[in-house]
Amino acid sequence: MNVLHISDMHFGPRHWEGDDEKLLDKINSFNADIVINTGDNTSDGLESEYQDAGQFLKSITCENVISIIGNHDKRNMRSHEYFRQYIYNNEIIEPSRPELTIKKNLFLKRDITKIKDNFTDLNYIKVMTIDDVTVMIICIDSNQLSMDEGFVEEELLRKISKKINRMRYDKSMILIHHSILATDEGPLQNSMLLTDFVREHKIEHVFCGHTHQLDLRKSTDLYFDYSFNQYMCGSLSSCNHRDDDNMFLFYENWDTPEMQIRLIRIFFDGNSVTFNEELVVGNPKLKN
Repeated sequence: MNVLHISDMHFGPRHWEGDDEKLLDKINSFNADIVINTGDNTSDGLESEYQDAGQFLKSITCENVISIIGNHDKRNMRSHEYFRQYIYNNEIIEPSRPELTIKKNLFLKRDITKIKDNFTDLNYIKVMTIDDVTVMIICIDSNQLSMDEGFVEEELLRKISKKINRMRYDKSMILIHHSILATDEGPLQNSMLLTDFVREHKIEHVFCGHTHQLDLRKSTDLYFDYSFNQYMCGSLSSCNHRDDDNMFLFYENWDTPEMQIRLIRIFFDGNSVTFNEELVVGNPKLKN
């Protein structure tokens, strides 16, 4: 099973000036069974930005493209509706006891906000079977309305846990915008909830974005004797800070002893787009 990982496209003012068609050609040249997109599809969560991001994602030829929302995507009160309209629409998980939730602006006030859906969090589970292997993809919304810092609602994690416990699957992964391990300028404020959740459900793979930087690490809890991998992908097509590169990751033979991780860096010099591929994990002697 091959997985291709993109993140932080930032359509709108923060989107790069490179050639999106050439970028799509490069992405589509990889034999991916699943493409995962870990958020920040837009710059400011505007409808026009969502439309452009959605059109780009629809041009990816892989049949299984799974996207989540990022903090920049949640910059206005209709962002969650635009995401479901233009990016990805799956059955949303809602809390069993809304009165116990504490996440800011989880529910918008209907008396002063004229929108169709006043619940703003987008958590969902996608299950698919590829070559007789059933994969459960748990999509966690770590974003708060109009804020960079992340926060996960504990009441929603309880509801997600109940759903997971009723499911049958061979492999699992989490998609979340914020890192559950690293700290940065806009960190996940209650990351321990997620690390406990990962351990409880024996999840070994977490995919994220947000920082625009590459970070691949393994975390081991010595007390509970449990480990998991976190794969943080840099931005795909953003106007980055100096020395930050656009990139995507390709996990060949994912979650097997033969797994190879290829880093594809993307360069734009103002005129042309070029790529540089690097094997960062795996045996280079294995056949591609």
